[in-house]
Amino acid sequence: MRHQEVEVLAIGAGPANLALGIALEELAPKELAAGTLIIEQHDDTVWQRGMLLPWTQSQVSFLKDLVTLRNPRSEYSFVNYLHSIGRLDEFINLGTFTPYRSEISGYLQWVASSLREVQVEYGRRCVSIEPGPSRGGEVDHWLARTADGAVISSRNLVIGAGRDAFVPAELTALPERRVIHSTRYSHRIEALDPAEVRRLVVIGGAQSAAELLWAAYQRFPEAQCTMLMRSIGLNAYQTSKFTNELFYPSFIDDFYATRAETRRQVLREMHVTNYAGLAPSMLETLYREMYQERLQGTERLRMLTLTDLAGARMDGDEVVLDTVDRKSGERAELRCDLVLLGTGFVRDMPAMVRELAVTTGAGEAAVDRNYRMRLPGSYTANCYLQGVNEATHGIADSLLSVLASRSQDIVTDLLSRRGAASDEALLAKAL
Repeated sequence: MRHQEVEVLAIGAGPANLALGIALEELAPKELAAGTLIIEQHDDTVWQRGMLLPWTQSQVSFLKDLVTLRNPRSEYSFVNYLHSIGRLDEFINLGTFTPYRSEISGYLQWVASSLREVQVEYGRRCVSIEPGPSRGGEVDHWLARTADGAVISSRNLVIGAGRDAFVPAELTALPERRVIHSTRYSHRIEALDPAEVRRLVVIGGAQSAAELLWAAYQRFPEAQCTMLMRSIGLNAYQTSKFTNELFYPSFIDDFYATRAETRRQVLREMHVTNYAGLAPSMLETLYREMYQERLQGTERLRMLTLTDLAGARMDGDEVVLDTVDRKSGERAELRCDLVLLGTGFVRDMPAMVRELAVTTGAGEAAVDRNYRMRLPGSYTANCYLQGVNEATHGIADSLLSVLASRSQDIVTDLLSRRGAASDEALLAKAL
């Protein structure tokens, strides 16, 4: 069995851990950066892999890349990426702050390939994490097991693999080939013959659901495409320059210091700025297409609003969705060949994190201001959580907006605790 020892193990080669990799190379001693390993289950780095559609754009300014807000002079900026591939002039001429999603994805792969000390290894899926054996009553390392049979030992663990996809309980018993979550759309859709899908239903009422609807509408030119949502209809992101200040990295301190009840209020009010709306361009595209269909008398796009999903089953080769009209309470059946889910992600901590909290005796997974997981006093091994701390660090925690500053917070904490450990070792040796 292959065994590796590293000082820092980061799980997931997405934006969060790549930003951390940059911060380690720019802020930490060379030996710490060189002792860092990022593992990724896929064979490359791709941003929003399931929805990497050619026409989709980021909703965040390119200046909120992995490093610029922390270090505008960094060689790892998005602008330097464009310069390195000869496309800076064209991007400037495009006149936008929001790049295409494929450009962000290319930038991430470029960063992963450009890191000098931090190592990135692909095709390595982490299947379990457990505390290392206690040494004199102290747990000072982690053991991560990968699907290839290897064990990676690390003093510091960083989990940045994202949240678990949310699949409504009513749909979990349906055959996998009939249900596709947005996180797997691009991969799974290629296996379907466009001629065989005549009716499809998209569940959800925000940006990812709308993108699924539009993508499927084009992919399956003969299909009736229905969007099913609980809300009154599609809305644009409700943002202003005032509420956008709540996405500043500087707001994290204020939010963290706020009472729990007020934090929940802020998150509720900010929900419409990120999770419950659509980009104006997407709204315009869908509405104009539906308008054109009405003119031509060929209505393939339709929306069922104020409708609950009450159940689902197979009837022969058909999927039958049981629905309830929220206005009248009337029940109905909606038959289709394929269900697409724009239902987002589970709000709880990812399963891997919850299991680790139980294993360590920490109970519920929680972090301090520096994103370090709260563990029993016997632990000198550290675990940091990225992108799953909205409840304590604000709505921007899962977004690109705070990656640069968060990576600095984590590296600063790592260096502080690394220094403290060294001081303790020197003291013990002197005694």
